[in-house]
Formats: sequence, structure tokens, C-alpha cells
Amino acid sequence: MSDYLRQFAHRFAALDAHSLGKLGELYSTDAVFCDPLHEVRGLGKLQAYFAQLYANVGQLRFDFYGFDQVADGEGYLRWTMSYSHPRLARGQMIRLEGCSHLRWRDGLVHHHRDYFDAGALLYEHLPLLGTAIRWLKRRLI
Repeated sequence: MSDYLRQFAHRFAALDAHSLGKLGELYSTDAVFCDPLHEVRGLGKLQAYFAQLYANVGQLRFDFYGFDQVADGEGYLRWTMSYSHPRLARGQMIRLEGCSHLRWRDGLVHHHRDYFDAGALLYEHLPLLGTAIRWLKRRLI
């Protein structure tokens, strides 16, 4: 278990649309953020990415439950993200399990990579595409 990861998770979970200036307290200026849908390089672009994210969702919350440090300055966070978007799932809350791989130095994250099912995040909740993806998943099981 890592105190750094716990503190990072606590501070990250407290972010909202009005506190994105605090990203500089968590990430280095040369930070790289990747997920299955995006890659963002640099603190300024990361702030813009999160500003757009928060502007497009009704609610967004992260619940962290796994804090696994694997080396000096490297570890994993496991989480559940809950969010609502007016054009997805009729605006109802959507929950998604995921994992973040973090690397940090001097107390700031310089590499953040999220792992999650992009279909469960977005595509399964689109009216026509969601029906097709759910059908495909059932056929593959």
C-alpha cells in the first residue's frame, strides 16, 4: 500500500470543474495522460481535457479502492467511475471499473495511463450502436 497513491487518489477525487487549477499540484508540467480514447501531453492540455470532460457530464465521481505501489515512483490505482451524460443512458448514472498506472517523481505524476472498457464507458450507451455492441458481446460469450 502506498501513502502517495492514497493521497493522490484523495486529491484527484476532490477535483471538479471549479478546481482544475489544482491539477498542477498533482501533475508535472510535462505530464502524459493516456486512456483508450485519448492521449494528452503537457499540463496545459491536460487541464483543457479535464475542463471539456467536466463541461460535458452532469455528474462525475471517482471511488478509489486499490492502491498498489510496485516500485519507487510507480503504482496502480483501482477505481470505479460514476458519471452521467445527458445523451447517454437517458442521463442515468453509468458506472465503470478501471485501473490507472501512475509514475511520479518529486511528488508529481509525469505519466498517467488509464485502463478501462471503452465500450462500457461510451459506446454501449449510444442508442443504435449500443444495441449492436451488446448483441455482439452476448454472441462472443
